[in-house]
Amino acid sequence: MTERILIVEDEKSIARVLELELKFEGYETAVALTGSEALIHFREQDWDLVLLDLMLPEIHGLDVLKRIRASDAKLPVILLTAKNDVKDKVAGLDLGANDYVTKPFEIEELLARIRANLRVKNPVDDNLHRFEELTLNESTREVVRAGRQIELTPREFDLLLYLMRHPKQVLGREQLLNAVWGYDYYGDTNVIDVYIRYLRKKIDFGEDATYLQTVRGVGYVLKEQPHEAQA
Repeated sequence: MTERILIVEDEKSIARVLELELKFEGYETAVALTGSEALIHFREQDWDLVLLDLMLPEIHGLDVLKRIRASDAKLPVILLTAKNDVKDKVAGLDLGANDYVTKPFEIEELLARIRANLRVKNPVDDNLHRFEELTLNESTREVVRAGRQIELTPREFDLLLYLMRHPKQVLGREQLLNAVWGYDYYGDTNVIDVYIRYLRKKIDFGEDATYLQTVRGVGYVLKEQPHEAQA
């Protein structure tokens, strides 16, 4: 899923540059020009990280930080501070800010700090696989799509796991058969078609988009596609 960053900066030119750079890097963004706007955005939407200028109109950045921390202790917050505001930097870190960048800053340094803080917030879990709104946990053998718990048989789970390990790759029936059923399986390769139908009923039924697509004459691919366009 795309990570979402709230930019809180009252200088419109800086806010615009940050917005363009972050969108170019693939993040979703929103801009707040005042402390009040920042708190409205924070309360109304979920964010993965906040870039917070301290010298804001209406509500000071440190007060915005206090209110964020009062309801979310883990959301990464990077302060944007003036060069000589040592007291504000210290106060911000004491209030729970994760990091700070001094203006004027190099955009590459800021992007690196954003990536570092997002890694801490979302550590890589090799047992957790995600594709769009679909999540599969190898450890707990739980499968969830858009908050909906999906119950799978052991074989269905193993087939979906292999597909999720190779998203957007066209996988042939023989390849799927060997990976999931084993090289010593001597049954009909049509068993793949049967189990794909089982998975579709459980994963794609009633959804706006399907994830399990047929590539005629070849096999299957895990790829998002509107229902009406399904092969």
